[in-house]
Amino acid sequence: MAGAQTSGNYEPQRGQAGKDVIWIPSPDEVVNRMLQMAEVKASDRVFDLGSGDGKIAIAAGRNYGARSTGLEFNPDMVQLSNRLAKEAGVADKVNFRQADIFVADFSSATVVTMYLLPELNLRLRPKLFTMPPGTRVVSHSFTMGDWQPDETARAGTGEVFLWRIPANASGQWKLTAPGVAEAGLRFSQKYQMLEGDAEFGPLRASIVQPRLSGDVLRFQVRDPSGVVLSFDGKVAGNRITGTVSRPGQAATPFQATREGEPSPIAERAPDPAELSSASLAASLAR
Repeated sequence: MAGAQTSGNYEPQRGQAGKDVIWIPSPDEVVNRMLQMAEVKASDRVFDLGSGDGKIAIAAGRNYGARSTGLEFNPDMVQLSNRLAKEAGVADKVNFRQADIFVADFSSATVVTMYLLPELNLRLRPKLFTMPPGTRVVSHSFTMGDWQPDETARAGTGEVFLWRIPANASGQWKLTAPGVAEAGLRFSQKYQMLEGDAEFGPLRASIVQPRLSGDVLRFQVRDPSGVVLSFDGKVAGNRITGTVSRPGQAATPFQATREGEPSPIAERAPDPAELSSASLAASLAR
């Protein structure tokens, strides 16, 4: 449900029915904020799901130089969007395809944008969690159930929500670093939220302020001597690499290796009752 423009003989009408949603324009200020929050760059690959007349994808190409694809079920909208991309001078980097967003492959995206409905967001959630850590997902108006956003904003009358697909840091890890006692780390994780502890021999200490943004993991631990160690690393499969710092000292490298298998970090696909509740809540909010 992107914003309205006209071209040729086809002019979309506000509120017209679509496969899964009606078409309602997104205000310019909302589109701009969505792309700002996603930190779109020329190197990004943007996919807009349910792209309507193509406003979001065209803005990503025109304003940021990003290669963008809109997936839209209505073939008239697809034809209109491709004409508008040509008129905007971005047809070399922006294109639109007739597709069902629940079937289409958008796994190459680094940024996913959408203006759908809560139940559609929930249906997409399992597919989104198969994407690489750090992929940015930004939604106009609607959330992802109990998956809390990393950032929110209000632009004019519209709300914008941003998520970064988190790496899976769950499980047991063996930590090694120069000058740091060998330790075992344990993280439990739901979506991007973490908690855990560290074991230094017989001493068990809580992991303080663990924060996961995409594949970037930061946390603190108080070691056996009472010194607070600050870790800044990246999760890549079964390894975490980065630096550890102590007060008043230069950072040194560390690495951690996962022992055993990670746990699932996302909820199962929602059941029909959950989808119905989300749909009812959306209808009451409109």
